[in-house]
Amino acid sequence: MATLCGCSAFLALFVLIAALLTTFSAAGSGVTWPAVCLALITGLLSLWLRRLRERDGGTDRRVCVLVLGDIGRSPRMQYHVLSLSKHRYYVTLVGFLDTKPHQDVLREDRIKIISVAEVKGLQVGPKVLTYVTKVMVQSLQLLRVLLKMELQSHILMQNPPGLPGIAVSWLVCVLRGSRFVIDWHNYGYTIMSLSHGSTHPVVRLAKWYEHFFGPLATHSLCVTNAMKDDLQKNWGIKATTLYDRPASIFRETPLKLRHELFTRLANTHPQFKHSRCEDVDGEVETTVFSVRDLTDDAVALRAERPALLISSTSWTEDEDFSILLKALEEYEDFIKGGACLPSLVCVITGKGPQKQHYRKLIDSLHLEHVKICTPWLEAEDYPALLGSADLGVCLHKSSSGLDLPMKVVDMFGCCLPVCAIHFSCLHELVKHEENGLIFRDSQELAEQLKSLLSEFPSSEGRLGAFRRNLQTSKGQRWDDNWDQNVLPLITAP
Repeated sequence: MATLCGCSAFLALFVLIAALLTTFSAAGSGVTWPAVCLALITGLLSLWLRRLRERDGGTDRRVCVLVLGDIGRSPRMQYHVLSLSKHRYYVTLVGFLDTKPHQDVLREDRIKIISVAEVKGLQVGPKVLTYVTKVMVQSLQLLRVLLKMELQSHILMQNPPGLPGIAVSWLVCVLRGSRFVIDWHNYGYTIMSLSHGSTHPVVRLAKWYEHFFGPLATHSLCVTNAMKDDLQKNWGIKATTLYDRPASIFRETPLKLRHELFTRLANTHPQFKHSRCEDVDGEVETTVFSVRDLTDDAVALRAERPALLISSTSWTEDEDFSILLKALEEYEDFIKGGACLPSLVCVITGKGPQKQHYRKLIDSLHLEHVKICTPWLEAEDYPALLGSADLGVCLHKSSSGLDLPMKVVDMFGCCLPVCAIHFSCLHELVKHEENGLIFRDSQELAEQLKSLLSEFPSSEGRLGAFRRNLQTSKGQRWDDNWDQNVLPLITAP
């Protein structure tokens, strides 16, 4: 009803102004038709802008979170949304819905999800034309969505991807009087340079774009102190470091839940099945890792179980999984050469553009003691599997050298030691010989696997020591970290 009354008043005022100006023009008062048109346009724009900025009692409690990517694969932005909701903000989450968001996001009444379609651009002609048309269409799509929704106190967006999201969000915030917050996960132009090269015109344009529009935000967040310093020195942006921290769902998985997860995975992935039937009477339920006694529901891990190695990825160019595959081949050779090492089940989770390429490489391997599977896990199963694993591997190499892999943060939340490939600011997260190891190539990774798993499944070796270090030095969780660093920015007058 309020909207209808507002539209009626707007229309009545427009008719009144038009009638007056037309009367002046007809009466020969010297007012020309171009002047009439200009005055009408100016009046209409003023009225439209005033309407866009109309605040109500709930405006200060509304925040839009924008992800120009798959919401289900954007955990940090989902954590932002949940933190805002816990503080009784009403959140509109805008992004692609390719995969299901976390259940907590879906069932929270204060969170509204607006799905936008991923734009492909013109599919004929040169690639530059495809890219330009994609940006233009997506700009119009975002403008429509952001201008149509209720007035928000803030727009919080993830970068990258930031083209055209940063420019559109900034424009909408100017028009509507909202505050604009960018959460810098990395630099988009550095990711583009991996496939195009740093001198490509599109990469240079993307760099200019981020440098021009980035400083226009009201506030900026970033993921490392190294990025904070770089933003200040080279971009003129004063950012707040919000380290990725594990959500409360990332923890060591109880034994019974491990077995239930292994049993579910065994239905679709034979690597989790136990091939030998140990009880003809069917009194036990078995997986390759665990046994459940059906008579008393007791669950135990197998003494001769393989080690569970896990890595997660978006299958993009900043992660070279041939390093892990070569290391696994060398590990196989260690066993065949007589080394006393456990078999391995290696789980690589995730979706992305290069998955099929690596699937073909995996299928071409002929490994007897190493089994590899590449499942896509539901949001609830992923932390449970991390909490059930024996060792994590991270192959993320930052395109800018300034961001940190969130997968390692989640692994540490589950007290899971990690072997991670070296890059410049990794030391802010992985402490070599304390909570994991840092490697530079496949040979070094293979030697680390051999060393860490040489006493498996005993907890007395280096692997057990790393896990105990993680258990005793549990750091700040996401909620406390967010309350300390982001909430003051949102509540500031």
